[in-house]
Amino acid sequence: MVEANRIPTTKQKRRRRIRRIILFLLLAAMLYSVGFIGVIHVTGTTDTAESADVIIVMGAGLRGDGRPGWALTRRSERAAGLWHDGIAPLIMCTGARAEGFPRSEADACREILVRRGVSMSAILMEEMSRSTEESAFHAANILSDLGHSRAVLVSDSYHMLRATWLYRRRGLEVSGSPVPASRISYPLFYPYSLLREFIAFHWFLLKQALNLPFTHVPGL
Repeated sequence: MVEANRIPTTKQKRRRRIRRIILFLLLAAMLYSVGFIGVIHVTGTTDTAESADVIIVMGAGLRGDGRPGWALTRRSERAAGLWHDGIAPLIMCTGARAEGFPRSEADACREILVRRGVSMSAILMEEMSRSTEESAFHAANILSDLGHSRAVLVSDSYHMLRATWLYRRRGLEVSGSPVPASRISYPLFYPYSLLREFIAFHWFLLKQALNLPFTHVPGL
């Protein structure tokens, strides 16, 4: 009688099989996530900047009084350095004015560039985008009207994979010049940003699959 009770029933076998499948799926999801985040990190450590028509500065948030935040400052300063090195004759500042702020991210970018010796005549403005996705759309339209197609994207390292991918989807020939992660002052901000980029990338893929329009999520 005892031996009979030790023989797994059909229901018990089914439960074990389900548990194995769930465990396998969780493990696969974990490996995929770690691998993808690794690709985001590695992409951000590689500078592929080459001669182009324009350097594009990815927008970033401002402080409450309208001054540039640290992210926008380091991105704009890197773009100014590339311009002085002759990588491209033009720099495009991107980013709209967020609600409650006195000016656009693009305007704050321009201020930094001029302070760093970039000529006003060399600066293009894109002040309509509220996300990376919108930035790629509007910037591509502006450059198309000007007859330009080659760009160097400047952003923080964690942002480069998604940003270059979105811009290339708009038909631009894009290389990247990431700001090194070492320029980020807060140690925990970088791993948080990698995770956020992983989520943002897959959120975009989901929108594509569902044929959803532009959506604005702060910081993405």
